[in-house]
Formats: sequence, C-alpha cells, structure tokens
Amino acid sequence: MTPHRIEKVLALLGQQLPVPARAYLTGAAAGALWGRVRPSLDIDMGLEPRRAGGEQWPAIEAAVERTSRLTGVAISAAADIDRWGMITLLDYRRSSRLFRRLGNLEVRLLDPATWAIGRLIRFLDADVRDVSEVFRRQAVEPLRAARLWGRALRASPPSTAQLQFRRNVEAFLKECGKQAWGAAFDAAAAQRAFNRAAGIPHHR
Repeated sequence: MTPHRIEKVLALLGQQLPVPARAYLTGAAAGALWGRVRPSLDIDMGLEPRRAGGEQWPAIEAAVERTSRLTGVAISAAADIDRWGMITLLDYRRSSRLFRRLGNLEVRLLDPATWAIGRLIRFLDADVRDVSEVFRRQAVEPLRAARLWGRALRASPPSTAQLQFRRNVEAFLKECGKQAWGAAFDAAAAQRAFNRAAGIPHHR
C-alpha cells in the first residue's frame, strides 16, 4: 500500500470519527510512511480518544468499520497496542512522532526502533527487510535501538516469547546489521548494549 493511499484512508477515518482521536500507526503502514513501501492490504494502529470521559470506544469502533467498508482496507485498531504482543512496546505513546492531523484524527507513527519490536517478534524475511530499509532511511542509531530492545525484553512479563525475541534480536544484529547500518556497523558492540539493557549476564 502506498503512502498516498494510506493517507487517504486515514483522512476518511478523520472525517468519520465523531470525537477527536489519536492514532499510533504500526505494522507495514507505519513502515510505508517511514519510507519502506511493500504490498500490504491492512492498517494496524492504536486508536484512542483525545479527551477523557464517557464511553467513546463504540463510536470510534463504528467509524473504523465504516472507513474499512468504504475503502476496502482492513483496519485493526486497539486502545492499547502494547497488549498485542508478549514483548512490551515500552512507552510507545511518548516516543511516537507526529505525522499529520487529518480532521478529527491526529496521526502519529511509532518511533522506528519501537516499531521494529513488532517486526522482530515475527522475524519473517519481509520483516527483516522492513527494519533494515526503514533504519537506513531514518538513520536510526544502532546502539540506541539495541538498548531499547534490551529494555523492552527486560520489562516484559515472563514468557517463552522472551527467549525467541532475544534470539531474533541476536540474529538481526549478527546477520542483518550491516544491511541496516552499513559496513562499519559493530555487531559485537550492539550485542553488548542489548545484553546490558536486558540484564543478561556477561560471561567471560
């Protein structure tokens, strides 16, 4: 899905919403707006009213359903996308970045390093390419990303997903780091930063 089409869908959602709301885009749609365009037929987002008080979710949900029906684009929305996975997205709201205001909708993109957590959980070939391309385009600093992923691992509740996420991050740094950050990328330094942030003991 192209950035232009994504923006058109979001603009229509902004028209359909009866109350001011804030969207936190993630998934392939956020990747496209960060500069990595690949085939995708859906939009994933956190979506919440901007004003507290009252039961507003049914009206927001109805606006999402109308927008999806009118555009033919599947929209997955939740009040808290941190509940979608076993690895926390930390404070994704605070670290998100404003993209555009479209009618009643304020559209924000997850910070690229935070957005990458979802890609690294799945770790399909397309996800790896997404992360590498977005990181190149957005000049994401490798040690900052590694530390953030380590903090996310450490802050997540115990689950079997933790070990798999750790292995996926290690594989990405070792095997794909140079794609994301160039030939000068130091995988060992990034791995140490990840381990320290995650609280993984260093064995000499």
